[in-house]
Amino acid sequence: MVAIDLNADLGETVDAVPTADDEAMFALISSASVACGGHAGDAASMREAVARAARHGVAVGAHPSYPDRAGFGRVPLAMARDELAEAVAVQLRALIAAGADVRYVKPHGALYHAVSADRAQAEAVVAAIADQSARLGRALPVLGLHGEIARAAASAGLPFVQEAFLDRGYTAGGSLVPRSAPGALLEDAAAVADRAVRLVREGVVAAADGSVVAVEAASLCLHGDTPAAVDMARAVRAALDAAGVVVRPPW
Repeated sequence: MVAIDLNADLGETVDAVPTADDEAMFALISSASVACGGHAGDAASMREAVARAARHGVAVGAHPSYPDRAGFGRVPLAMARDELAEAVAVQLRALIAAGADVRYVKPHGALYHAVSADRAQAEAVVAAIADQSARLGRALPVLGLHGEIARAAASAGLPFVQEAFLDRGYTAGGSLVPRSAPGALLEDAAAVADRAVRLVREGVVAAADGSVVAVEAASLCLHGDTPAAVDMARAVRAALDAAGVVVRPPW
């Protein structure tokens, strides 16, 4: 039986205003990466996300970012190792304090990309996750793209889980098309659903230039704040069901 995780970045409220239809998305996914105060979210939104996850049987992951609410965590910040590790640790503790049984950690936005390429920042993030893992008595998996973060996780004895993106454009080199460039976001629900099935069956994705890129992933991501995210999630679930693919968390 073929299985895959479907995750979405949720709980991303800004000034108590949600940026996504969380209630609809929680019903369609298997894992939710919940904003925990760095770029979005607050104690109330975290508690609400935890409650929704419980109702829908969804695994909760922490979605820490640079401490950058003004830029929604999408602006790279130069931070000392200890400063960044503490910023991530504060966010992990906040989500746990909201009642979350955190099953994994996925960095957000600019931090997500930085830890793939920057060893110091990857090690800082992993240090915070390893410390929280020790407190919980179990290793928290790290969800992301291969690179420095995968090497840092392995060195710390943490599982690393590769993900692929259903609603973001890929370059021929396998990285994501920058959000400021054409082709960064996919908007057609049918195309996104087709991509999901192809990723599971063939382990490849069509890049923005038409080339085919190998992508090995145990989790597929849809951004909750992507336009038509709910329609995309419904189309993906229907396509995966039709292909005989079970959607469930790997945590």
